[in-house]
Amino acid sequence: MENVISTEKCRNSIKALEDAMYVIGGKWTLRVIIALKDGHTRFNDLQRTIDGISAKVLSGVLKDLEENGFVKRKVDIGVPVVVEYELLSYADSLQDVLSALVSWGEMHRQKVIRRQEEFV
Repeated sequence: MENVISTEKCRNSIKALEDAMYVIGGKWTLRVIIALKDGHTRFNDLQRTIDGISAKVLSGVLKDLEENGFVKRKVDIGVPVVVEYELLSYADSLQDVLSALVSWGEMHRQKVIRRQEEFV
């Protein structure tokens, strides 16, 4: 019986992870969220801030973030037309995830650098 519960718990964990990765697992998604958190709200500013992202990809990521309730698109119909993006409060639910990933990434980068230095 314990094995059945463990298997079911594992399947549920995997499904929850799949759901999370579906929403935030894209190559650019978390980068866009971090850039928005740091105050970059205009489309062109976001594109300049995130190295290597094309306008087409950025547009798609922002649309996905809007559909998933992370971002609100604001259009000022003045001259020139200004489009800005604002993180919604739901994006705050990713704070612990982002902090953990950034911390782990910093630690891993240092490990890789130390290892490369060992081979020099």
